[in-house]
Parts: sequence; C-alpha cells; structure tokens
Amino acid sequence: MTRASVFFLCSVLLGAEKARLLTPEMRAVSNHVTASALRGHVAFLSSDLLEGRDTPSRGLEIAGEYLATQLRLMGLEPAGDDGYFQTVVVQPENLNSAKSRNVAGILRGSDPLLKDSYVILSGHYDHIGLAKQGADLIFNGANDDASGTASVLEAASALASLKIHPKRSIVFILFCCEEKGLRGSRYYALHPLVPLAKTSAQLNLEQMGRTDSTEGPHIKAANLTGFDFSDLPLAVVDAGRRVGIAVTKDPKGSDAYFNRSDNGPLARLGIPAHTMSVTYDFPDYHAVGDEWQKLDYDNMAQVDRAVAIAVLELASSLVAPRWNAAYPQAKQYVDAGKKLYAK
Repeated sequence: MTRASVFFLCSVLLGAEKARLLTPEMRAVSNHVTASALRGHVAFLSSDLLEGRDTPSRGLEIAGEYLATQLRLMGLEPAGDDGYFQTVVVQPENLNSAKSRNVAGILRGSDPLLKDSYVILSGHYDHIGLAKQGADLIFNGANDDASGTASVLEAASALASLKIHPKRSIVFILFCCEEKGLRGSRYYALHPLVPLAKTSAQLNLEQMGRTDSTEGPHIKAANLTGFDFSDLPLAVVDAGRRVGIAVTKDPKGSDAYFNRSDNGPLARLGIPAHTMSVTYDFPDYHAVGDEWQKLDYDNMAQVDRAVAIAVLELASSLVAPRWNAAYPQAKQYVDAGKKLYAK
C-alpha cells in the first residue's frame, strides 16, 4: 500500500469515527446551522438602520419585533406577558422609568415528566447606541452581541426542526438592557417567565463571531465563564469535541468574567448558568468598528453547532447540572442552588 493510500484510509477512518460521534438527532441539529443564516441575522441586527440598539430606542424596538417574528416562524410558544415580549422596567426604583422588552419563546419538551422543567439559551440584543461625535456615529454591535443573538436564533431553529423535541422544555431568551447593567436579565430573575426552581440550566452567548482576539486568532475554539463552577461546561466541552471545537477554560477570564454577563443574575439565584464566547476581547470592542463584515461566519456556524448539540443534550438528560462544591469560588452558588432546589 502506498503512502497516499495509507493517508487516504486514515482520513476515511477518522471521518467515520467523527460521524459516529453524532447521534441522528445531533446530526440533524448540526446540519441545520448555516453560516448564511447567521450572516443574515447579524447583518440586519447590526445595520445602520437600527442605530446601535440602545435601550430604549427605536432601533431596539425594531430589533425586538424582528426577533419575535423569527420565534413565531419557528413555531415556538410565546413565553412573555405580551406574546413573545416580556415588559422590562429599566429602573424599577424609579416610578417614571422607561420600559423595554425581553423577547422569549418556548420549545415544549416531549417527556411527560420533564416537560415542565426548563433549560435556557440566551443572549442580549441591545448595544450602546450612537456616538456623540465622529465620522461614524453608530455603535453597530455586530459581535457584541448581534452574534450571540443570531446564534440563539439559529440554535432555536435547529432544535425546533426536530420531529421529537428534547425531554425538557427549552426557553430561548433575548435580553434587553445588558449594556446598562444586565437590567434585562436582572428583571427576568425577579420576574421569571418559568419557575426558577424548575430551571435546570442556562447557557448564555456573547461575542460568538470574531476570531481576531487581541491575544491571537481563536479558530475552532471557545471559552466558558466559571468553567470550574459547575458541571454544565462538561456538556459543552463534549458537544464541541463532536464537531471539532475546543471548548476550554480561559485562565484569566473564566472566573473574572463570570458575573459580567446575563448568566450572572440567574447564577446568583442558584441556577447553573454560564456564558460562552469565542473571544473575550477583540479589536473594536464597544467601538463603532464592530460591524457585521468582520465576523467569521464559517467558524461561528461550527461553534453554534456545538451550542445546539450541548443544549440538546442538556434538555435530553435525566440528570440536571450541579454546582461544584469542591471549587471554593463557587460556594455562594452552591449554597444558592441548595436553597433554590430545596423548594
């Protein structure tokens, strides 16, 4: 056998091994995720038309209507107090506070005993609006966080396409007001759309599209905040392995960023909740240059295939994720989880 023949045989065997890593359901959701769909969502959400999606603003209202339409087209159940919208009081301490909206839909689970338990997949769809001066006034927020929003939509579409839904119900939430202090997710934590004690996990998505990290290229790789805080990251690591994505702990950012995104409010109440990102820091972060043309959509699609498979597994498992009592930094979440799930 020639060297070329040996190489070809090894390639075939490796391909077959990789194929065996995917169940039919995993393969179905993986194949559903496409770079072109992600590009379309991000290009619209971060277009100049939406003027940076500040909270509150006309652009954010347009984005919210777009998201609700997408959830409706997928056939998801409306989960809000007004169809797919949850009214959010931006400053609850202020009687004259402005209002905004989270957007949420439910993919109802298929198991009679587990369909009333929930897994959350989330991202935030707001950004920081308009600059006061300069040639370009629009903070388009393509990577932060139109990319996470588009990823939630594409994973939702993939999971909704399954003939048999996962055992647990999945709540897809796009939060407003993240850039104003996580106010959309904080409001949700105080006014949940599904019972918190019945919510087994949250995976939140931030900055999924840029691979040009300030620390070097991040290709076929992703990070999770609070990597050692619970065993939820193990499900994402496993899903990544199945599609060729390395999901790892960032030594500097993992713990430091844990409470800086929309997983934080639910984690503090005891729900195993983490944020997944491709990069923590990238050129144009919170700058007007964060535009849709700079995202790597092929890489983003590959990472989102891991996201969809991870959520499928979390929602299909008979066992819910648990906090890691052996990790000292997780103590407050371990204690909160014991209190929440004892109810």
